[in-house]
Amino acid sequence: MRANRPFLRLLFAPLGFVCLALGVVGAFLPLMPSTVFFISAAACFAYASPRLEAWLLSFDFIARPVRAWRERGAIARPAKLLATLGMSIGLLASALAGASLLMLAVAAFVLALCALFIWTRPD
Repeated sequence: MRANRPFLRLLFAPLGFVCLALGVVGAFLPLMPSTVFFISAAACFAYASPRLEAWLLSFDFIARPVRAWRERGAIARPAKLLATLGMSIGLLASALAGASLLMLAVAAFVLALCALFIWTRPD
């Protein structure tokens, strides 16, 4: 799936490293996702360089969710639970911080759509 245009390869390689860095940060911060950034990094590396993609997928903890997503569009149940918990905590934190009712309603609607998407994916 490598991009035919050199400019795109030059664009996707650094973007892949940014996504990888965000994924590593997300692995240690409780409310920041990691898997979505690893999936994005793998996609960027697939366009930029098969060698970079293979390197990224050589790490089992990254490769398993990326392959599950690519093959079946699957999200593991623990990841679903953590994502839902994170969204709930984020919404609660917004309420406690004094967000307006309109902002809370919009956030709740968007987060409900995200949760719906997550929970309708196979395990």
